[in-house]
Amino acid sequence: MNQAVSIAINFTSGPAKRNVLVLGLGNTLLADDGVGVHVARQLGDDPVTPHWLQPLDGGTLGFRLLGALAKADAVLIVDAAQLGASPGTIRLMDRDELVQHVSCSGRSSAHEVGLADLLTLARLEGFAPKYLALLGIQPQTIDWGEALSPPVAKAVPAARQLAVSTGLGWVTAL
Repeated sequence: MNQAVSIAINFTSGPAKRNVLVLGLGNTLLADDGVGVHVARQLGDDPVTPHWLQPLDGGTLGFRLLGALAKADAVLIVDAAQLGASPGTIRLMDRDELVQHVSCSGRSSAHEVGLADLLTLARLEGFAPKYLALLGIQPQTIDWGEALSPPVAKAVPAARQLAVSTGLGWVTAL
């Protein structure tokens, strides 16, 4: 038990003046489309989430998220993404893969268009974060409903852990 406590203490340490924005995107009324929001909300509700990790329910806010991007040292976007994989599959895409995914792939969700525009606007305004990535989760169901499908719900804890470990790598490199 003491080992778990020391891991939590070490896990939450990090530079106080650095922050990693975990931006959860999606529509929670469309089942798995809202998985990014679910991940961000759970990180925000978890008392052991590191202080430098700033989860934000971005929903479908689009350009209204520019201010949050401007304040972040690094940004991890969490969203449902058509990966051509089994439902619940998680894939971490670096900046280049993210840009290619939202600009070249057939749009898999309505907010991908807004995301591409938001990232372009942030870059043009000089707010491009040093680190940027997409944590994409393959949806099973995008239809009316507030619950995640079983395979996507099962992926949420792993997505949360990957968000924290990715952020930890970034915050220690900043």
